[in-house]
Amino acid sequence: MPKSQETSEIKMEEVPLNTIPGTGGTPPNGTTVISISERCATTSCCENRNYRRLAICSIICGLSCIGYKALKYSVKAEYTTGQERNDFLKQAKKCGIISIVVWFAILVSIPILLAFVSYIVTLKE
Repeated sequence: MPKSQETSEIKMEEVPLNTIPGTGGTPPNGTTVISISERCATTSCCENRNYRRLAICSIICGLSCIGYKALKYSVKAEYTTGQERNDFLKQAKKCGIISIVVWFAILVSIPILLAFVSYIVTLKE
């Protein structure tokens, strides 16, 4: 075995492995480690149902005018409670989905319409 390979093996064996927080090792300084599922259970990060992400995606990946309306409803739903909040949530979800579906329909229909128009022009000649 070459000498350089022996020294690299010795160095690799001497390096201690550091534990990653949350993997079963003892946490440093006596702090407690909270897993992602526990953190989501304790805070409301996973319970955020205002459809804000859907509204932002519908602005970027859909018709932006309908996406802005979805964003408006999602912001209103965040600051209201009760039945009014549920109505705003339904409107936000509906506008977000409509925005993305309409944009997809437009993107699909443009090549189809171009092919149809070129077919009609060739028949006319």
